Amino acid sequence: MKVRAQQQDTIDALCWRHLGVTAGVVEKALQLNPGIAKSGAFIPHGQVVILPDPPTTTATVPTIQLWD
Repeated sequence: MKVRAQQQDTIDALCWRHLGVTAGVVEKALQLNPGIAKSGAFIPHGQVVILPDPPTTTATVPTIQLWD
């Protein structure tokens, strides 16, 4: 997926906005966009960024109930 960066965007903000997750996705986005980190923490306004496909599995955490 290709997206355009808005003013003051970061890689993790783009991943969260478009994919709804950052864990494990930010690293893949950095690999898909070599050299993007050279511009610093903020991506230049209007730059096209390639994002990876969203993860298909979600981690589940067992719920513990203290009272029945």
